[in-house]
Amino acid sequence: MLHTALLAAALASFASAHTAAWANGMYCRNGNSTDPSHSEPNTNLAVSPLYNLTKEDWWFQHDRGCDLAPPPTGEFLQLPANGNFTVELAHNRAFTTLSYDGKLTTAWPDGVQHPEDWNSWHGEGSECLEDGALHAFNQSHAAGTAWAISYQSDIKKVNMENLVVFSVLQHTPWKRLATYQVPNLPKCPEGGCTCAWLWVPDKCGQSNMYMQPYKCTVTSATSSVPVAKAQPPVYCADDKSKCVKGAKQMIVYSQLTDNNIDVTRPATPGYNEKCGWIAGPQRDIFAL
Repeated sequence: MLHTALLAAALASFASAHTAAWANGMYCRNGNSTDPSHSEPNTNLAVSPLYNLTKEDWWFQHDRGCDLAPPPTGEFLQLPANGNFTVELAHNRAFTTLSYDGKLTTAWPDGVQHPEDWNSWHGEGSECLEDGALHAFNQSHAAGTAWAISYQSDIKKVNMENLVVFSVLQHTPWKRLATYQVPNLPKCPEGGCTCAWLWVPDKCGQSNMYMQPYKCTVTSATSSVPVAKAQPPVYCADDKSKCVKGAKQMIVYSQLTDNNIDVTRPATPGYNEKCGWIAGPQRDIFAL
């Protein structure tokens, strides 16, 4: 009965939700509360997309106050240099191991069971999944998600040029568990680094983007070579010679101000080869 009641409450809460990356170090884990003793096991505040906003509001989810709700002091998302890390992609904290001892988790972001070949419900890409939060026809159509890092401990000192995309995971978001690879990142400053989880959906719903803040730190670092200054990405699906090499900025798309990529619809940018990113750790992001 308890499981059913919790599930019903969670489902009611995320009815219009989307997807966030859930793990230690995230901002807004307890909603936008700044009280460290407060807990919100059934929150979906971090999952809403960013659309048609000014930079002041889309930057690190300021529109909902997430940039002002950091994780507890000393808690970081740990990034093993030359290793990997796993987060939970879910529509609500309730459907992760961060809530209810993981009792509401399944292999999927919505806490529900689905067939392994989920697109078989609709045929080969015939229409979008009934779970609109994933913005996809099927797994192969999932646009890809990414992580970026800034070697600034103070989130207020992060800017577009010092926030560098360092890892891309193709065909995500899809299942709940997502593992990202880390290049040979150098050590963070004493107060840690600032990271962002990023996603631009490809069709299947409103054009929007995601920029979710994290406190992060690099472990097992052996290199002292810094990341380079990030350059704006370029849509290059039609001409690979246009692709920007090296350190790239996050994609800013479908916002009122400060978009940094020029795309003619119905084409959409994404964290994939269409904008010059290869899957996996981005090993070309370091200063020479």
